[in-house]
Amino acid sequence: MSWLIVGLGNPGAEYERTRHNLGFMLVDLLAAEANAQVKRSECRALVGRAEIEGRIAELVKPQTYMNLSGEAVNCLLQKEERSRERLIVISDDLALPFGKIRLRPQGTHGGQNGLRSIIDCLKTNEFIRLRIGIAPEHPISNAKNFVLERFGKNEAETVDEVLKISADAVRTVLRDGVDRAMAEFN
Repeated sequence: MSWLIVGLGNPGAEYERTRHNLGFMLVDLLAAEANAQVKRSECRALVGRAEIEGRIAELVKPQTYMNLSGEAVNCLLQKEERSRERLIVISDDLALPFGKIRLRPQGTHGGQNGLRSIIDCLKTNEFIRLRIGIAPEHPISNAKNFVLERFGKNEAETVDEVLKISADAVRTVLRDGVDRAMAEFN
């Protein structure tokens, strides 16, 4: 049975390297490291097959836009060789400080609309999620605009580093399980 690793984001060049697209960015990094391509169209998502830590993983970038991500994930989980128990969802998180990551085996959506959509469509919150913090140290007046902005030049190095750490966390989940990964990365 393969793993389903879903990075949340919005399709289109205008959203590349925005805070809301950290999930897409991590899927792209995992694909590059595994020499895989995420380009097959299935269930309104782009999908690529990769071997990571000796496990078969399907890397996914829903093309439904963030707020409808659950429709693509639910459709993908209808195939017999996929299960919610082997689902990892990667998202940005405005409640976590910039650069911090949190792995959980289940939980609420925490105001993240992609996670909200997945929980609503799957009718459960029991799936592994990796949240990547984007909260700045200063107050923001418009959260919607903030998450759709590109990272600043001074943030770029931190973003690349947190993506590498996040990729290590995903690999640890596949190799050693979510509890071991949480102990190491949370």
